[in-house]
Amino acid sequence: MNKYEELFNKQKSYFNTNVTRSYEWRLEQLDRMERMLKENDKAFFEAMGNDFRTSVGEQVQEWGGCFGSIEHTRAELKNWMKPTPVALPKFLTNSGHKGTIYRDPYGVTLIIGPFNGPIVLLLLPAVTALSAGNTVVLKTNIDTPATGTLLAELVAKYFEPEVLTTVSGDIEVVTALLQIPFNFIFFTGSTRVGKIIMKAAAENLTPVLLELGGQNPVLIDQTANIPDAARKVVWGATTWAGQFCASPGYAYVHESVVAEFVEEAKKALVEMYGTDPKNNPEFSKIINAKAVKRLAALIDPEKVIAGGQSDEEARYMAPTLLYPISWDDQIMREEIFGPILPILTYSDINEAYQKMQQTERPLTTYIFSRDEKTIKLIMNGLTFGGGAVNQVNAQLFISTLPFGGVGNAGMGQYYSVNGFNNLTHAKSVLTSPADVAIDHLIPPYTKEKIEALAEWSKF
Repeated sequence: MNKYEELFNKQKSYFNTNVTRSYEWRLEQLDRMERMLKENDKAFFEAMGNDFRTSVGEQVQEWGGCFGSIEHTRAELKNWMKPTPVALPKFLTNSGHKGTIYRDPYGVTLIIGPFNGPIVLLLLPAVTALSAGNTVVLKTNIDTPATGTLLAELVAKYFEPEVLTTVSGDIEVVTALLQIPFNFIFFTGSTRVGKIIMKAAAENLTPVLLELGGQNPVLIDQTANIPDAARKVVWGATTWAGQFCASPGYAYVHESVVAEFVEEAKKALVEMYGTDPKNNPEFSKIINAKAVKRLAALIDPEKVIAGGQSDEEARYMAPTLLYPISWDDQIMREEIFGPILPILTYSDINEAYQKMQQTERPLTTYIFSRDEKTIKLIMNGLTFGGGAVNQVNAQLFISTLPFGGVGNAGMGQYYSVNGFNNLTHAKSVLTSPADVAIDHLIPPYTKEKIEALAEWSKF
């Protein structure tokens, strides 16, 4: 027997008692999650410091990222759980029938977390799953061992294992977990691994929610506030050392303002991290030496206008600006996932739009502009997971805005009611009075019965 089947069966048996369907049970899990985080803040900060050298601000955002979602869910959960009446054909309504949609929890949920966001990108999905009435198995990431060890210890302290538990280990562990017929799988990570997860889930016809990534564009037109845009985009591309799924992947700047943007971007780098980012505690490490090597190989030294240095042993990749970059450059062929910002130029907005439209659908898209027509063209015309106007990254910090990708960037959403709905099944029920029949459905079929079939389309 797969050694994780016992864990799965324990949670499945618990789920089948129906205790998780109650409003009170779900509130209790939210309270436990909140207490676990608040009562162990220093331990979480220390673990993150061991896994990443992140700034205090990044640590607080990582640790505190669940609180808004917990509070919002707590306030709205009772409404989300209410059965929803739906319209029926008039003849059914007149004869006393009722149609209702119930939000039905899936059951035992597997949540596989990434190395970036080792707390928030595990616990936010867990908040969603638990509030929806599911039990949860959390798979921590081997590249963040300190955080994973702490989560294992604290989850065991604050939750019963049949409700929420953790599993750690390498690819063999993930492979073993994917052989189990979980009722739902939630994965955050790369597109490549997302395809593997989805293929494995298909063997058991398990529904999935995939939060993946992509090369996220930032379009900056000639009407933009260039100093403001440069500062925000540089921050977005380098916070957490660029290891953030919604980070700007490239800046696509109108040729008339690109010189100003380049100068303001270089200025912003120095203002944020000084002249020695390597020794600046405000700048994060890369997750491991292998990732540093990959990032360094993407850089064309002739295009470096700021940064470019790397140190595999120190897990350091300098915050880097590349210009001028073309679509044919190697850096544009894959998601960067590091503190490197390629800068491209365009001359005509329609041509720029068409080029962006031809690329893989990204997780996020950003635009800096004062032109409402251009903003509408990009925000309404392109397909992407989510985005922002005259801002980057910040949309992910708002618990009422759904988060999720499309195409290579993923499928499904979480946050707020969208997450609740994705982690539950819309169970439709038609209720008939005990003494009312729909006679025209039952043979023998007379002319009157055939004519009565038209009533099904009258609402």
